[in-house]
Formats: sequence, C-alpha cells, structure tokens
Amino acid sequence: MTHQVFERIHCAYKSDGDGDPLVLVHGIGARGASWGGVVNSLKRNFRCITYDLRGHGDSPLPNAPFGLDDLVEDLEALRISIGIERMHVVGHSLGGMIGPAYAYKYPDRVISLGLLSTAAFRSEEDSAKVLAIVDAMEKQGVEPMLDSLVQRWFTDEFKAANPEVVQWRREQVLTTDERIFLNVFRIYAETEMAPWLHQVRVPSLICTGEMDGGCSPRLNQKIADALPHSSLVVLDGLKHAIQLEAPVRLAAEIKLFIESQVKKP
Repeated sequence: MTHQVFERIHCAYKSDGDGDPLVLVHGIGARGASWGGVVNSLKRNFRCITYDLRGHGDSPLPNAPFGLDDLVEDLEALRISIGIERMHVVGHSLGGMIGPAYAYKYPDRVISLGLLSTAAFRSEEDSAKVLAIVDAMEKQGVEPMLDSLVQRWFTDEFKAANPEVVQWRREQVLTTDERIFLNVFRIYAETEMAPWLHQVRVPSLICTGEMDGGCSPRLNQKIADALPHSSLVVLDGLKHAIQLEAPVRLAAEIKLFIESQVKKP
C-alpha cells in the first residue's frame, strides 16, 4: 500500500437507524444503495451508514487515477465529516479490501470488520484469471463483458426470479464512468492483503458464497487463518452478490457476529 495519496474526496452518504455506527462499503461499480436489504434488517440495532465510492453514484469524480490508499482516505474523510469516533466497517468485494486496509492504517477507529466476498492469498492462477478479466475489459470495453460478470455474481435461480434486481445491478455498472470502473477493478485485481492482514487485530467476520469462483471459500479460509480474531461463514448456494441475493441472511450473520464477539467483556 504505497500508492501516492491524492486529495480526499467527500463521498455522498446516507445514514439510517440508531445504535453503534456501522459503515457499509460497496464493491466495483455498485452503489451505497445496494446495501438496502441489509440496512432494513440492521437499522433497528445499528446506525447504518452507506456511501458511494469516489466516481460512483452521487460521489464526485476524481481528477486522476487512484489506488486503495485513496479509497481508505475517503473513508476516513467520511468518518470525520459524520463526526463519529469508532465504527464497525463491513465491506463487500473491493469494499472487503478497503475495510481491512482502513483498519490497518487507523486501528483505533474500527470496532469490528466484515470482509464479505473478497479475496486474498490468490495463487498465480487465481491472479491470472482476474487480471485476464481486466485486460479483456480494457481492450473490448465493459459492456461486452457484463454478461460474464453477471454470471459470476448471481445464481441462475435468483436471476430467473429477480430480473429487476439483476437489471438494476447491470445499470449501476453501465452508469459508472468506464475509466472509474476499470480503475477500481484493477485495484481489486492487483491488491494482495497477505503481507499485512495478520497485523489487523480487530474482530473480523469473513463471509463468502459457497459458489463464489473469484472469492472462494478456499481463499476466505486463508483470510480467516491470517486474521487473529476472526470467524468464517460460508453461505451455501450463493455466488458473489450475497448482499443482493440474501440480504436478510447476511444481515443476521453480521448482527450475530457483532453481538457475540464485540460485546464480550
């Protein structure tokens, strides 16, 4: 994490509910609104804060390429602007890299972490596969690859039963500036948390879908083994978009983890 830090961007955010602050960080080409189902289940217990990453949704476009460090600094700017001292941070996919990177840099600001559908300890083959997707999108454009991405994100059963959700997710991607989408996808593809993840000491929930090809249970077991205070949950029958396909189920796991781990005397 040696990327030059540009000026922090003040991202658009929404706050809902009461209780300890819980910041939910979305992934590549998504929006804070993608946490809606999770927030509906958790807002009675937590103050749920969702935001659009830089260049996504209602947040400002950056004026230069950026790296993971910049996204970490945006999260710190968000914390300062909201006026909270400490928070739970749960991130999905790329957000599951932003959260631990933030906790590594600002450990005193994080109560607990959630690493959802993310990746670390990739083999050479794993890295080659994800980098090949980025390379193909850079050559062909994002839209021609979108069907392939949707296939990775959702189960066939969910796609058939919820075409409007799948279309909404597709539109999020298509309405994200292509330069931004490729920038964040390359951050996701090139980030390797293995060298520093063991230094993240806060209680951490690791959760992924049983059938998530890029963020497999195999890789998530390695993440859990590296984090000193962690719990691994594999959601059966799901692929990558667990927050959209099973928000109630996921919210229950987040609530159970925070209550069982963080509130121990």
